[in-house]
Amino acid sequence: MKTLKKLFPLSFNRNKTFVNFIISLLIYLVIGAVATLLIGFAGTITGWIPIAGDIILWALRIIGAIVDLYVVIGIIIQILAFLKIIK
Repeated sequence: MKTLKKLFPLSFNRNKTFVNFIISLLIYLVIGAVATLLIGFAGTITGWIPIAGDIILWALRIIGAIVDLYVVIGIIIQILAFLKIIK
């Protein structure tokens, strides 16, 4: 549980009131949206390079998947912590 609290501090620290819960959810959604925009922008900039562009796009897809996974897991953990299923 200590590891989860270190990896997802936002999920555990802001669950005192419903308003803080909603704000934390919005923060997770903004993190996901900003990361998607930045990764898409980086892909657009580097996508035209013949061979290196393909490698960079491949790496950006992996980074995007990791960010999406982090956001989804963070939201799930936050909901479980808010409902007092995990502590």
